[in-house]
Amino acid sequence: MITLEHIYIVVGVFFSAMSLLSVLDASNQRRIFNFLFWGLLAASFLGGKYFGDLGNGALALGLVIIGAIGLGQGRPNTTTPEERRESAVKRGDALFLPALIIPAVALAGTLIAKETDWGAALIDPKQATLISLIIGALIATAVAMIWLKPPVVAPLQEARRLIDTVGWAAILPQMLASLGAVFLAAGVGTQVGAVISQYIPLDTRMLAVIAYCVGMALFTIIMGNAFAAFPVMTAAVGLPIVVHQFGGNAAIVCAIGMLAGFCGTLMTPMAANFNVVPANLLDLPDRKAALNGVIRAQIPTAIPLLIANIVLMRLLAFP
Repeated sequence: MITLEHIYIVVGVFFSAMSLLSVLDASNQRRIFNFLFWGLLAASFLGGKYFGDLGNGALALGLVIIGAIGLGQGRPNTTTPEERRESAVKRGDALFLPALIIPAVALAGTLIAKETDWGAALIDPKQATLISLIIGALIATAVAMIWLKPPVVAPLQEARRLIDTVGWAAILPQMLASLGAVFLAAGVGTQVGAVISQYIPLDTRMLAVIAYCVGMALFTIIMGNAFAAFPVMTAAVGLPIVVHQFGGNAAIVCAIGMLAGFCGTLMTPMAANFNVVPANLLDLPDRKAALNGVIRAQIPTAIPLLIANIVLMRLLAFP
């Protein structure tokens, strides 16, 4: 059976390759920091279960310190922008095929693992989506290699080109999700729930849904990531009030609540991984102005989506 442990090994090997390729790139004057950063991340995937709480905590602090010092950007031995443009013109929309393989395999693998006995014997049903996603990425890479016939190390060099551009923000969602778990363990959710209940009379289903969805969006704006806001707001309002008090369907409440949080992601500069990355990938000269422009363009979409999520939760979550 393919389990999450196997996926951790694949991801750990990938980041190990990023670390080694970084230290070998003489064009990057800060290559040692890149080597250490991606090497520590690889170590967390490959050996995290052996390090214990103290070791993993030290590893996380190491990532924060190195990220604060700053990573460099190398010059991977890959194709030029002109060569990529020529390939895009030659192959047209067919180039999207490898990218479409990933969600297709993720969906198919999830359904097979959860709905069939032989699928459950092949893929751990508890982690079916994540495992299928990685399998889809591997299949898509293999298809691209067979079709485009690039050099053997091209996928790794292209990955390093992108990951050097994004930098430490590539792992920000995981770090913020961990922060949300810490807040939950510290009882922040309970305190937030007490404050909300004190000032907002959550005596109807609609008010409870509005408080949960808007709270998810606002807390995400503050935290910068819906994964960090989710455990806090779900413990504060989602589970005790929307689910337990008013009888909402937990799966629907949590799913739509997360989508409400993502509306907050669209409206905050704190979401560095989401709103800063486009400016970095496009290599825009004024990154701050570009970030503000990205957020301004997204707000007219975020607010109607938040309202839609409130309406959907009220209509769908209650029997």
